[in-house]
Parts: sequence; C-alpha cells; structure tokens
Amino acid sequence: MTDPLPSAFGRDWTLAMSATFLGSAASELGELDRRSGDGDFGTNLTSAFKRAEREVETAAPQTFQAWMTCVSRGFLGTGGTSGPLFGMFFRDLARSTESGSPTVQELSEGLSRGTATVQRYGRARVGHKTMVDALAPAAEALTAAAGEAPAAALEAAAAAAREGAESTRDAVARRGRASYVGDVARGVVDPGAAAAALMLACAARAAGAVTDPASIHFD
Repeated sequence: MTDPLPSAFGRDWTLAMSATFLGSAASELGELDRRSGDGDFGTNLTSAFKRAEREVETAAPQTFQAWMTCVSRGFLGTGGTSGPLFGMFFRDLARSTESGSPTVQELSEGLSRGTATVQRYGRARVGHKTMVDALAPAAEALTAAAGEAPAAALEAAAAAAREGAESTRDAVARRGRASYVGDVARGVVDPGAAAAALMLACAARAAGAVTDPASIHFD
C-alpha cells in the first residue's frame, strides 16, 4: 500500500484548478485554440469550472470522490468535444477510492483508467496532438512513481504531462478540431494537452509540490 494523499487533496486540487482556469489560463488556452481550432476552448473551460463551482455549493463535498464528481459534472454539462471527455476522465478519477482520499496507487489506477476512457471515446493515441499526449505519459509516470512520497509522485506525473504537451507543438493533429486545419496548427501546442498538463500541475500542487501552476505557460 502506498502513502495516502493529504485528506484535503480532492478539495485542494479542485480549488487549484478553479483558480487556474478561471484566471489567465482560460484566455491563454483559448488563444491556442484560436490558432489551431475554432477558438471556443477557453470559453468552455470557464463554463466548466463555473458549473463545477455551483456543483460544489450544492453538494458540499467532503471526500475525494465527491470533489471529483463535482468537477466531472461541470465538464459533462459543457459543450464541445473536450467537455464530455474531461467529464468522463474526472468521473473515472472520482471512482479511484471510496475513502476520504486515495493512495498514490489508487490515484495512479484512476488516472490510467481515465486516460483509457479518453482514448476509447476520443479515438486518439499518443502523437495525435490531443489531450492524450499529456495524459498518457502522466499516467505512466505516476504508475512508475507510485512507491514514492505523494508530492514527488505527483510532481513526476505533472512534469511528464508538461513534456507531453510540449511534444504536440510540432505535430500534425490526427484528431480533434486541429485535425481540420492540418499544417496550420503546426508550431502550436495542443490546447487540450496544455489544459491536461495544467490540471496535473494543480494536482501536484495539492499534494504538496512546490511548482506553482500559475507559472506554467504554453505560448
């Protein structure tokens, strides 16, 4: 059994994501989407986290499962392709544990299941220039680091996600909106992968890592 994450991990992760995506990140990611897609990704992220905040007010979550369920519902009520995919991803994370907070091993298993769900429904693989390019290496890194202290394990996953997101910069999209514009999107980091990397950075922060998600930018 690996070490449990902090008891407030679900709350702190959710609040960190709200602060990040309702701050400057949404507009930055919206600009990436404007350069590679239809430009509505930032607006959809804002809508999702505002909806998640309303879910939190109504549900008053006390466990990791309940906090992640609020985030999941926020995304499932959001339009676009990424809304349902992130919604199902967080729904799988919510099922990681029935206790107050997951162990690193449980979170690793949930992250792997969530990534597999995104791949199944989004029909995307690593290299297709989608959120999978950040999620898959993060899941692999967290599995490999599951025996480490929570902060170190989550920081390794977040670093892998950032590296994966950056790898999309020079790729040609095979899935998602960017696939419609072909070489036009070359040189632009995929906004879904960037968002996933920021989400993992928020998770690392909630686990006690030092990296501030606000310091991470994909231009």
